[in-house]
Amino acid sequence: MKTIVKPYMIIIAVSAALTTVSCEQWIETDFPSNQLPTELVFEDEQTAEAALAGLYANLWNNSLISGGSDGMGLLLGLYTDDTASVSSPGSNSIIDLYYNQQISSNLIVSNVWTNAYQHIYAANSIIEGVKNSKTLSQSARNRITGETLFIRSLLYFYLQQIYGEIPYTDTTDYQINSKLSKLSADDLLSRIDADLEQAVNLLPSAYRNAERIYVNKSIANLLWAKLKILRKQWPEAENLLQLVLQSSDYAFQNDITKVFQKTGTHIIWQLKPKNSGDATKEAALYNFSGIPTTYMLNVNLVNSFSANDLRKQNYIATVTSQGQTNYRAVKYKNLAGANTSEDSVIFRLEEVYLLYAEVLIQQNKVAEAIPYINRTRQRAGLSALSTGLNPTSAKEELKQEKRKEFFSEHGIRFFDLKRWGQLDQLLSVKANWKSYHRQWPLPQKELLLNPNLNPQNEGY
Repeated sequence: MKTIVKPYMIIIAVSAALTTVSCEQWIETDFPSNQLPTELVFEDEQTAEAALAGLYANLWNNSLISGGSDGMGLLLGLYTDDTASVSSPGSNSIIDLYYNQQISSNLIVSNVWTNAYQHIYAANSIIEGVKNSKTLSQSARNRITGETLFIRSLLYFYLQQIYGEIPYTDTTDYQINSKLSKLSADDLLSRIDADLEQAVNLLPSAYRNAERIYVNKSIANLLWAKLKILRKQWPEAENLLQLVLQSSDYAFQNDITKVFQKTGTHIIWQLKPKNSGDATKEAALYNFSGIPTTYMLNVNLVNSFSANDLRKQNYIATVTSQGQTNYRAVKYKNLAGANTSEDSVIFRLEEVYLLYAEVLIQQNKVAEAIPYINRTRQRAGLSALSTGLNPTSAKEELKQEKRKEFFSEHGIRFFDLKRWGQLDQLLSVKANWKSYHRQWPLPQKELLLNPNLNPQNEGY
């Protein structure tokens, strides 16, 4: 594994951003006047909070959940059948994901890995700093550790789904990290499971910000439930999802025009734009007028909606220019300088409803599951499904509902198809799709730096 930071310090800049340094830049320097060594950072609650704030800021800036060009919404939307690209093939970067022609030296394949492990390393630095602190209050220790454990678990969870077998580290020891081997899926998911259990036990139930931009117990319970679903532990997942559903913090949003407004009580977790008035990254990314030059919605997705589905009217814009008709995602409406009402939504209650329905169907509780599918259907102006559906029909309705509700949101389509063993249905819409594309190649430069990461993934 290549990406590391200095083993004995966390850099806290005036902007409260964490600075990550690759091993080629490992040099000794005096402390700049606006930076603190690790042992001082975590002896003061304000600077400890600044370290954690830096980690959150980097999730917004360049992470799998950023919502921008380096986030799963776009990358996995292109990779599956949510999003189309109009760029020319052959650049060995993002366009290759759309054409399912990525190779181990692909820039995006490498950057996603590097950025995620930088954030994981920063998280390990925070956890170690809090553990070694002699002055932080117990409540601050618990919360900061819980939030950081959750973020690290989130990154590992997504990395495992994208790359398959990957290394796990909970240390900042460079000698250990430079020689890590991959873990099997079962081993890695077991470690994430233990980390999430600890995070849930440490985190408070209450939000510490009205905009719900910091992690609380319900957010951790939701991710933990997703992990249980991935491992087919249906009763455990059901119990965790019930905890979220029963929380008085959340209420279903019945107005489809307000689903992506930041004040909604259906919002579970969201990331705030860097500056006041900034657009969400999603609003900027999918915006175009005239002939698109970057990304647009896949016609296959657009055609999956019935004409009377309010999501087609509210979440999709038709753009006609020079005799061409294309489509763009407009879940987020506000562009730069005019955004006062939208943050970037990571988790929302609708996902809990549909995950809960899936868990119930898997346990042959179809009649109990259908009302949870009907909430988003009926909000979209569609008729309610019958509670008398058989399990096979109920699963199919659930799958169609999830695609229509969550397109362009954090790779949900990819993760669903993979979990259901249905990625190969992309063969009908993606000319270059192969079964081994269920995971990306391990970055070539990482294999060269650390031979313990071999062998390369199948097909690459």
